Amino acid sequence: MSDDPPFQLDAQLEADSFPVLDLPLSTLRLVDDARFPWLILVPRRPGLADLVDLEGEARLALTGEIDRVGRALKELTGCDKLNVAALGNMVRQLHVHVIARFTTDAAWPKPVWGVGERQGYAAPQAMLLVARLRSALGEA
Repeated sequence: MSDDPPFQLDAQLEADSFPVLDLPLSTLRLVDDARFPWLILVPRRPGLADLVDLEGEARLALTGEIDRVGRALKELTGCDKLNVAALGNMVRQLHVHVIARFTTDAAWPKPVWGVGERQGYAAPQAMLLVARLRSALGEA
C-alpha cells in the first residue's frame, strides 16, 4: 500500500478547462479560451511541479503524448505554429500547454498569456471541438 496521496487535478486547471480524454499518463484538457485552440496535458501523478520531477520512462511517455497531441492539433486546425510550454508560475501542478497559433490570432507573434480578455467557449462549441479532438486522437 502506497502512502502517496492520489492524483488530484488542480482546482484552477479544472475550472479553466474542459476534459477531453485520458491518455496513458496524462489527462488532456481544452482551455476555455475560444481565441486559441489550446490544450493542456497534466500527468496523473501526485506532487509533480516540474518536468524534472518525472522519472525517465514517465518523462519519455509525456514527450510522446505531447507529440501525439501536437500532431493531432496541428492537423485539426491547420495552424501556422505550435507553442509548447510548461511554465507553472500561476499553477504549480505540472502541466504542459500545447497551443495552435495563427499569424492572424489576437496575440501573434507574442505569447498568449496576458493578451486581451479570455473569450470562453459556448458549451456546444467546446463539446464539438472536444469530439473533434477525440476523433483526431483516435479516441472517438
